Amino acid sequence: MKILVTPTSLQPGKGSKALEQLKVFSEDLVFNELGRPLSEDELIPLLKDCDGYIAGLDFITEKVINSCNNLKIISRYGAGYDRVDIDAARDKGILVSNTPGVNAEAVGELAFSLILSVARKIPYLNASTLNGGWVRSTGVELKGKTMGIIGLGAIGKVVARCAKGFEMNVIAYDPYIDERYCSEHTIRVCSFDEIIKQSDIISLHLPLIDSTKHLINKEAISKMKQGAILINTSRGGIIDEDAAYEALKSNHLGGLGLDAFETEPPTNSPLFELDNVVVTPHTGAHTKEATDNMAKAAIQNLIDVLSGNDCPFVVNR
Repeated sequence: MKILVTPTSLQPGKGSKALEQLKVFSEDLVFNELGRPLSEDELIPLLKDCDGYIAGLDFITEKVINSCNNLKIISRYGAGYDRVDIDAARDKGILVSNTPGVNAEAVGELAFSLILSVARKIPYLNASTLNGGWVRSTGVELKGKTMGIIGLGAIGKVVARCAKGFEMNVIAYDPYIDERYCSEHTIRVCSFDEIIKQSDIISLHLPLIDSTKHLINKEAISKMKQGAILINTSRGGIIDEDAAYEALKSNHLGGLGLDAFETEPPTNSPLFELDNVVVTPHTGAHTKEATDNMAKAAIQNLIDVLSGNDCPFVVNR
């Protein structure tokens, strides 16, 4: 069976034990030689004869899917699948699977790292000091502040746990909120508007779908507390970056931490002009532990489907 493997951390020479398992299953493997997510036109010639596909953050459009006559499984290396045209895959009879929860600790810890970095302007102070400066910059403490979490899934729960460790008040919104978990961990369940209005720090943990596109827009930002900090480690399109820039320039927003952007990689973003913005290159899931776990799960999902076994992580039955 021919299998395409595109995640950058699953390429030859990266020392992945899970990849060795895949090589035992199939000797006919095709790899991503560009070292980045692939576009529609780059995917089609690679995928057209494949039976299986371990997918990174590639753009798997209807055109891509309709070009695949042999493909049986798109096994996402990660929990999100917003870059996969799920309806087109279903119509074509191609299963799509994901690896929910395996990178929660990694992404949650990065989200909290961004919170600390923005609250104390650590990257700015580091760069200034290395360049001979000795500036005094007044940050904010986290103790006693209100942490608002939008999306209390596995990643949101890691952020909540970290916030509790800093003696923060935690409030959360999720359309499918786990009220029992919230009760057990003293997390107050709120509406979206309550989160927006009451939080000192807001951390986003949502999929990018039609209803969440620019969920954090000019109107939402205008309702936030003066000086609020906004963190996004999920998908870039959830925040209207132009609106965020204007709010940062006016000092309505106190800071912004991003691990995801509307365009990736971002180029010439005005956000990069600001010293209260901290950015990372969509690296939330990139810890050794998380990449190992995601690789094992994604490869097992693919092997299960191509072997005719049940796969509990198919998202488009």
